Amino acid sequence: MPNVNIDRDWDARYDAGDTPWDSGLPSREMRRIIDERDIPPGRALELGCGTGTNAIELARRGFTVTAVDCSSLALKLARDKAASTGFDIEWIEADVQNFGEGIDPFGFVFDRGCYHCCRRVDLDGYLSTLTNVTQDGSQLLILAGNADEQTEHGPPRVKEPELRNELGRFFSIVEIRAFRFMDPGEVDGPLGWSTLLKRNSSK
Repeated sequence: MPNVNIDRDWDARYDAGDTPWDSGLPSREMRRIIDERDIPPGRALELGCGTGTNAIELARRGFTVTAVDCSSLALKLARDKAASTGFDIEWIEADVQNFGEGIDPFGFVFDRGCYHCCRRVDLDGYLSTLTNVTQDGSQLLILAGNADEQTEHGPPRVKEPELRNELGRFFSIVEIRAFRFMDPGEVDGPLGWSTLLKRNSSK
């Protein structure tokens, strides 16, 4: 179930246009990982889809996409944006810290910015969602703020050892690298961590 107070906070930010994370362009880091790692089209889930830009890009690449966000306004904008594309995307309003119990698992999960927020509020709930929506062999790409860069603005930041400890509880870490988030106009934004994970039965 959505958290009503949190949902209203995010709705207010979308209503005010206070969305610095929304470049309006598909994540180049997501595209790089899919291309370089040859991740095949299949069932894909985006956590914290916002206005749907990356979900639409996944659908364009042949994935069957489910996209989740807690903001009803963001999802309305996403549906409107997707309407002209012809892609059939399942949009779900839900709290990503309490989602996915009983759902069919996904082969690829993408998160651009939920983890670094959720870990401050309900890390266990977020990790439960990740285990709910994956199975042996599922791959996850998580983009998070990087604590190696200290600036006044930008997303919440995570240290690499924290990331390894928290996400490595249930998933094998395939790759961690520093990258730059993309701001509007394809301008380099804040420093981030790009973490590719794989679910395996030994975890």
